[in-house]
Amino acid sequence: MVIGASAGGPGALQRLLRRLDPALPAAVVVVNHVGADGPDLLADVLARRSALPVVLARERMPVTAGRVHVAPSGYHLQIEPGRYFSLSVDPKVCFSRPSIDVLFETAARAYQKSLIGVVLTGASSDGAEGLAHIRQWGGQALVQAPDDAEVPTMPRAALERAGADLCAPIEALADHINKASRS
Repeated sequence: MVIGASAGGPGALQRLLRRLDPALPAAVVVVNHVGADGPDLLADVLARRSALPVVLARERMPVTAGRVHVAPSGYHLQIEPGRYFSLSVDPKVCFSRPSIDVLFETAARAYQKSLIGVVLTGASSDGAEGLAHIRQWGGQALVQAPDDAEVPTMPRAALERAGADLCAPIEALADHINKASRS
């Protein structure tokens, strides 16, 4: 599962991660825009509320089920076909690095029909194109309901560009993820 967030993201991510099944049999990979020069504190913040262990993703680290991997600031986080991470300093996408679109597009190719993509609160359109790729490869697209988002721009852009298999408040998204992971 891949999750993208921006403005309001830490709070939204905490709400989602604390509701996930602690025995979730899937990897969770998170991109939250924090600014290229910001310290990598998000993993520590999320670990305080997450039902799953949280780690900062590193180059060539395997994508591991039952763990939340957080993109480091200043790098695009990509999932390679062998299901390990690579980091890139390629140009920014939607003014961001890490970019949600980059993560989503590489994850779509690696996981295809078994991937769930989630777009949460944010103030840009990053994630919309990547979510469309996930759907094109047969994966599921989940979007936080714009009226539940602290900043609704990113969920609205995702809905307009990609649509959604489920658009709902965070709690309903978490319930859906838990149910889907059991089947």
